[in-house]
Amino acid sequence: MKNPLRAMIIVLLLASCGGSSSNPPRDLDNACTILKQRPEYHRAFKAVERKWGVPIHVQMATIHQESKFVGDARTPFRYVLGVIPMGRQSSAYGYSQALDATWDEYLTAERRMGAKRNRIKDATDFMGWYMNITRQRNGIPLYDARNQYLAYHEGHTGYSRASYNSKPWLVGVAGKVEARSLMYRDQIAGCRLR
Repeated sequence: MKNPLRAMIIVLLLASCGGSSSNPPRDLDNACTILKQRPEYHRAFKAVERKWGVPIHVQMATIHQESKFVGDARTPFRYVLGVIPMGRQSSAYGYSQALDATWDEYLTAERRMGAKRNRIKDATDFMGWYMNITRQRNGIPLYDARNQYLAYHEGHTGYSRASYNSKPWLVGVAGKVEARSLMYRDQIAGCRLR
């Protein structure tokens, strides 16, 4: 009687220690550490690089900015009178912070009805799809993390209208995405990954 109970407790403790999509990797400033800690991330990034041509470092820098690698990330609540919650700021959700309407467009276009925004392989595939449309519509190379991010944030039409020019904070954020992308690129070049 004691041994089965002990075994069940151990199994429950081990299960509770498993990483969930809400727990980001430990060192978000080190691409090698992220990829070694989360081999499923590396597989997802490589698959998108092969399928869509988006470099791993651009994907990683975008996900870092959008969700800090938290799979179930959501936008903050809006409040009335500072205390009454009135819903979230937008429908953005998951690693890629894809909006409901854009995610639905992706699901239909790619026939991926079972895809989920909190699953890294689906979120990265969405980003590859979206960034390729950005390249086609706006002429932004897939390695250009700064402008890909501006188009990702503002939408294809917003980018073509240069709506970001009226948002100096966003231009600053895009610069940070570019810098992180270059940092990740240089780190990945020295990684020892399988």
